[in-house]
Amino acid sequence: MNLYAVRAIYTQEMGRFFRTVTQSLIAPVLSTSLYFVVFGAAIGGRIQEVEGISYGAFIVPGLIMLSVITQGISNASFGIYFPKFIGTIFEVLSAPVSFFEAVMGYVGAAASKSFIIGIIILITSWFFVDIRIAHPVAMLAFLVLTCLSFALMGFIIGIWAGNFEQLQLIPLLVITPLVFLGGSFYSVSMLPGIWRTVALFNPVVYLISGFRWSFFGMADVPVGISLLAIAAFTAICLGIVWWIFRTGWRLRR
Repeated sequence: MNLYAVRAIYTQEMGRFFRTVTQSLIAPVLSTSLYFVVFGAAIGGRIQEVEGISYGAFIVPGLIMLSVITQGISNASFGIYFPKFIGTIFEVLSAPVSFFEAVMGYVGAAASKSFIIGIIILITSWFFVDIRIAHPVAMLAFLVLTCLSFALMGFIIGIWAGNFEQLQLIPLLVITPLVFLGGSFYSVSMLPGIWRTVALFNPVVYLISGFRWSFFGMADVPVGISLLAIAAFTAICLGIVWWIFRTGWRLRR
């Protein structure tokens, strides 16, 4: 394995992250703090507890997932689209770098960025609510898998996108609604019967449910199914990326 190439790509992408720290780091934390103020204070004043957990603490896992998913997709999609846009992607394609090494560099950096943001948001939440993590190892596992899988998805979107408008199309029209409707701010068990069944077709429900279980020991769906869902999604994204590099789809245009 060409670890020098992986490190070069990873270092370049992380360097861009820290050069734009206001946009990359401070903005997500501020927006999440606003969610705490709006949802925690306004809605929390009406909904005191959800299944024995204070509403302010209950929404913490959902807020972290919201930021991690959107930032993972955004960082990975822009990270691969910009080299494609300016033509420097051909340097990577012509170098002695396998698709797996290129993916490790780009996706690893995007996943690292979203992981950092997730941890910082978790630390920020302690300023607003008293929260304890029941299963810290499981929490880290869900967080890492989510960062990795959605960074892979963002990588695919970045390769597919033909312009900057398309780069934002799927995150805005598909991913964000799925996250908001995936139980970020409520429990699926609170929904009426038919809507509870419909919600279970939303894959984000399984991510948030498993992540929330790692905090409070309660979940809308079995934890094993949540782990299986995120592992299957990661495997599918890896398969698509492998096919893209094997065929050169959207890379050699």
